[in-house]
Amino acid sequence: MIGLEDRQALAQDIQTAHAAGARLQPACEIAGIDVRTLQRWKAREGLATGDGRPQALRPMPSHALNPEERAALVAVANEPRFAAVPPARIVPMLADEGVYLGSESSMARVLREHGQNARRGRAKAPKATRPPTTHIATAPGQVWCWDMTYLPANVMGRWYHLYLILDLYSRKIVGAEVHDSDDADHAVHLVRRTALAEGIASMQTKPVLHGDNGSTLKATTVLAMLHWLGVQPSYSRPRVSDDNAYAESLFRTAKYRPEFPAQGFASLDEARAWAAEFVRWYNID
Repeated sequence: MIGLEDRQALAQDIQTAHAAGARLQPACEIAGIDVRTLQRWKAREGLATGDGRPQALRPMPSHALNPEERAALVAVANEPRFAAVPPARIVPMLADEGVYLGSESSMARVLREHGQNARRGRAKAPKATRPPTTHIATAPGQVWCWDMTYLPANVMGRWYHLYLILDLYSRKIVGAEVHDSDDADHAVHLVRRTALAEGIASMQTKPVLHGDNGSTLKATTVLAMLHWLGVQPSYSRPRVSDDNAYAESLFRTAKYRPEFPAQGFASLDEARAWAAEFVRWYNID
């Protein structure tokens, strides 16, 4: 919508250009209006009174609620039995009683106009959630991924546990240990030994250690060690199976190596020797 002063200025500029020999249509295009718009302004006194839409009298729709009906909606919504009930439930409850005062949207709109659109009931109001934090590695030593996997023994029902930490940027295995049990103390020892080997004490920015939501990696002793080292923990999103894909893919690489014993490891020492050889092959060869 173009104001009255802008209309008059545009019409004057177009008239000046047209009197100087310019064609009317190109002059209107440069001004940003159509020739028919200029003609309508002149024919309907638009250059004297301006746009008439703001001052137009618009009749009330025939199906609109009158003040009495609006007051009835507010009164019903404020009844004690409806104190904790939203409009989406008030309207059906009234319909069961053979009463219809307005639709759900009409009741919600009337309550909003009266400043009573507060959330009803004990349920918390929905809120927008931020997207999950994403860590991006642009150099080694910024983001580490760690996880634990099972290594089968040659005795059915027995397993060894491989703990492994991978640098996200360089794909280097910075720490790996094999133990005969799944314990948070083993994870604490691996983190402390890896931090010492990688020299993170001298880093100005400590790495982020990302893992899944397993109880071992989220134990209190593990969090205390990470806090003491200055390492920021990061965990996978709930119900997302591939949030630690780099560590999982590394475990797949390890278990599909030709030298991986299909019948299981005979002892813990054999499992540790295989893990050490795999780390050497992965990082060096």
